[in-house]
Amino acid sequence: MEPGAAEDEPEPITLKWFPVPQTDRLGGCRSVREFEKLNRIGEGTYGIVYRARDSSSGDIVALKKVRMDKEKDGIPISSLREITVLLGLRHPNVVELREVVVGSQLQSLFLVMGYCEQDLASLLENMQSPFSEAQVKCIVLQLLRGLQYLHHNFIIHRDLKVSNLLMTDKGQVKIADFGLARTYGLPQQPMTPRVVTLWYRAPELLLGSTSQSTALDMWAVGCILAELLLHKPLLPGASEIQQLDLIVQLLGSPNDSIWPGFSLLPLAGQYSLRKQPYNNLKSRFSWLSEAGHRLLNTLFMYQPQRRASAADCLQSSYFKEKPLPCEPELMPTFPHHRNKRSAPGAPEGGSRRSGAGPEGGNKRSKV
Repeated sequence: MEPGAAEDEPEPITLKWFPVPQTDRLGGCRSVREFEKLNRIGEGTYGIVYRARDSSSGDIVALKKVRMDKEKDGIPISSLREITVLLGLRHPNVVELREVVVGSQLQSLFLVMGYCEQDLASLLENMQSPFSEAQVKCIVLQLLRGLQYLHHNFIIHRDLKVSNLLMTDKGQVKIADFGLARTYGLPQQPMTPRVVTLWYRAPELLLGSTSQSTALDMWAVGCILAELLLHKPLLPGASEIQQLDLIVQLLGSPNDSIWPGFSLLPLAGQYSLRKQPYNNLKSRFSWLSEAGHRLLNTLFMYQPQRRASAADCLQSSYFKEKPLPCEPELMPTFPHHRNKRSAPGAPEGGSRRSGAGPEGGNKRSKV
């Protein structure tokens, strides 16, 4: 359905014995007809996203249409997981799911999300000059606060990247797109390693580990911090083996001494990794302070159990030294690039900063 188009009048529903009144046909959900679609701002694996106005309140929201074209048995599991996770979350640095609304057909489903004017991937593509280090610290601190909240509530995001980080015109950063998120607990349940966009995927996932923890999110934080500091992706691999090779070139070769259990990982014996004895993080970020190097090194620990947590990172001296993080409300404002994607039928592909998708080659734009 294109922006501004009205849905057809709903057909009457009649059960075996009596007709269902129109007022009751949607249960507790509102109709999408109560929202005015303004323009399309993204399209990904799991659905199309519109900027829309709630006609009852006048609020601008993000309206995410759930992709149902391949589903025969109800709501896609990725959308059901996203709804389940987001309904229980309320934090300034996590995108807000306000409600679920339906279209004229009961299989037409929309998520009403809090609207953010920017996503970091589009912003980085279109900025005239890169973020300053003080602005980078502001962004990463907010990401860490949101992650600390998620991890405290036993949720792993599993797809952190710049295109899944949204920003409002007031400088507030929000973590978005929870289609791959999972709850975790003890005992840990095995999960598929084919998650997290390739450029941000932790080495334990690349080596086939099915035991997943919050550490895989923290590896992605390291990649995001490095990308913001470098003004380009840190590890832009084109395949899983190249991704591993880029990691080894940067951090040195893993072994059982620095990563106990490394040789027992499912795919460890299938790859012939280069012999690289040195960690090159310091030379790659030669201008960064000692505190900055320490933070990156703790985020890029090979052994997941030794990787810094979000709470650890929030205490890092890197955020307490000059240049100090700027306040969110002092972040610069930018043109709304996402609102230019309004041509009906125009492709909505991801930017080069989105990276390869979870299966190694699918680029996506996000809510």
